[in-house]
Amino acid sequence: MKKSDKFEKEILRAYESGELVSTSPTRKEKERFKAAAQATSLKERRVNIRLSSPDLLDIQARALEEGVPYQTLIASVLHKYVSGRFVEKPSRLTKRVTQSTPKRTAG
Repeated sequence: MKKSDKFEKEILRAYESGELVSTSPTRKEKERFKAAAQATSLKERRVNIRLSSPDLLDIQARALEEGVPYQTLIASVLHKYVSGRFVEKPSRLTKRVTQSTPKRTAG
């Protein structure tokens, strides 16, 4: 059995002290969750892509961090991106930082 990390210990402490309260989702939230689950579970097309080794290793590390298979993570990221819900969070496992460069304009 793996040891609990700092985050897990904090959650356990909050639960045991009564700070965490269980809630039930509203009917509207349940419908939204159901629609999202159905939309992401439909996988009728196959796509092959080439990735650099460092990118694939970072994706696999992030998937491990999230507790999902790396192909599922890739599909989820693409789905969130095209639906306009993609929010980037820094990884605890990968140290590479992508810097955004200003776009050039014709002129």
